[in-house]
Parts: sequence; C-alpha cells; structure tokens
Amino acid sequence: MVCAHELGIAEQIEKRYALVSVRDVNVDMLQVNPLGRIPALVTNDGTTLYDSVVICEYLDAAHGEHRLFPAEGGRRWDALRRHALANGMLETLVRWRDERSRSPAQQSAEVRAAFERKVISALDATDAEVRSIEHAAPDIGHCTLAVALGYLDFRYADVDWRKPRPRLAQWFDAFAARPSMQQTLPLDEQASR
Repeated sequence: MVCAHELGIAEQIEKRYALVSVRDVNVDMLQVNPLGRIPALVTNDGTTLYDSVVICEYLDAAHGEHRLFPAEGGRRWDALRRHALANGMLETLVRWRDERSRSPAQQSAEVRAAFERKVISALDATDAEVRSIEHAAPDIGHCTLAVALGYLDFRYADVDWRKPRPRLAQWFDAFAARPSMQQTLPLDEQASR
C-alpha cells in the first residue's frame, strides 16, 4: 500500500481485511492465494497476483511509468538490490518475532541471536549506503527499507537501531513523514482485542 500511495492510486484499490498467521489457516484467504498469505491483489481483469514485490511492480508498470522500478540500467539493479536487502531484513524480523513469541521453554537462544545478528548486519549495510539514497527519488528499495524500519520500530522497541546509525534514522524519520507511510501505519490487532 505504500507503493500504491506513492503512485497516487491507493484510493482506486478496494481493500479487504484478512487476518493471517503462522499458526492458523485463513480458509477464505486460501481462495485468493493458495499459500494463505497476504498480500494478494485481484486485478480488474480477474488475475490474482501474490507477494508484495510482484504487486508493487505490477502497479508501477500499470500506473507509475516505472518510477518505483526503474526499467533498466544501474538504477534498476540498485533499486532491486536495496529492495532485496530490506525485504530479507523484514522476513528475518518476522521470523525472529515468531521465535520470540514462543514459550520460553521452546525458544532457542542461538536462533534468536542469529536473527539479531542478521538484522544488525542488514542495518549496517544499509547505513553504509544511506548517503546514496537520501536525496534520490523514491523507488522500491526506499519503500521496502522504510517499511522494514517501521516494522522494527513497531515490533522491536527494545532494539536500539537508531543510536549507532543516526544518519539512517534521520533518513527514515523523513521518509516516514511521507503521506504514503502515514496512511499505512501498522495497527497492533492483538492489543486492540
């Protein structure tokens, strides 16, 4: 949805709420995505697309004239590489959260430490190139990184990623103020129950 807002088409998308989790199967969601995962997009012609990057690239090709996914050259590979790093960090954060939510007797200190080390490594790699992204036009790498850092703030208040990386934190704070991010702030569904 961040990409849809960046492209100015978010209001054209009919959103349907679907709760999914690692431990439960949402049978209604299986009708849309055989994996039972979100996001999924059903296009106007009835085609169903799965996974954020596929949906974002479709929206960009159809409505964005390749603004978020540069069509070719070094800008494309930089955007895709940054997206892959941020998306990998996001996937690791989700898996780390799942491990942390297990009962203490089922948790593995080694697994938790491995997840933390991978996230720190991704943060350090991103911080090392923040100068090259802070003044560039937003692309899929920027959007995915902002979502990953927002998720880190949302679910991992105990992880102080900002203090050792002030320039990355400054970039994130500026990007997080964009309407695309403000319109897609996460909601803690479990806290609201």
